[in-house]
Amino acid sequence: MVDLAYVIAGSEATGGAGIQADLRTFQALGAFGLGTVTCIVSFDPANDWGHRFFPVPADVIAAQIEAATAAYALDVVKIGMLGTPATIDVVAAGLRSQPWRHVVLDPVLICKGQEPGAALDTDNALREQVVPLATVVTPNLFEARALSGMATIETVEQLTEAARRIQALGPRCVVAKGGVELPGDDAVDVLVDGDEVTVLRAPKVGRERVAGAGCTLAAAITAELAQGADVGAAVARAKDFVTAGIEGRLGGRAPFEVVRQGA
Repeated sequence: MVDLAYVIAGSEATGGAGIQADLRTFQALGAFGLGTVTCIVSFDPANDWGHRFFPVPADVIAAQIEAATAAYALDVVKIGMLGTPATIDVVAAGLRSQPWRHVVLDPVLICKGQEPGAALDTDNALREQVVPLATVVTPNLFEARALSGMATIETVEQLTEAARRIQALGPRCVVAKGGVELPGDDAVDVLVDGDEVTVLRAPKVGRERVAGAGCTLAAAITAELAQGADVGAAVARAKDFVTAGIEGRLGGRAPFEVVRQGA
């Protein structure tokens, strides 16, 4: 039996994040991956490596979803960067068109290549249309503040409260990620699954964010769920996988390092 993992996400041209990182993660963890591209983000090396954002037309996204779901009996999907309200509309419709065993949402908020007004519209649409459809939502500290409405998150207790507030929006489980930005020596994630709270810790690997860590965590959870793991086990294994990928991170000529999946 082949375990299938599907991803709907953006393409990141340097390969450090987005659907490229997702598919490498699926492969490394033994799941057969396939994906639908929602947008293209390419850094601009001539302009301080700023983001350039190119959305894929909604009808092209719909056609990709139609082909993927017709070709295989897919029941586990990761949602990554969507980028525009029109994209969110078509992806939400695709999710509602069939039953899913698990929907893992990495709630990417505010692409730096968008105008602020458009980004806010996108964030609101994501909160209203996709977050309630998710089994697992994996916000980083910034996203946890935005989705929970909390002004600051500086402790594990506040991170847990943020996760509970996001859970109240509809998903069954929330993995709120403290990462390197939460004070302390450990990278702390909080899993809220129903009424149960689990705190996962690992020593921080450096003090700088590594590109692709969020994509990789959500993709690793997806791959584990596709292969039958329960949410708690999937999150624990995913955290170990990401930690190893950060320890073995890859650097190049860009001013950031990236997670090396399977390192």
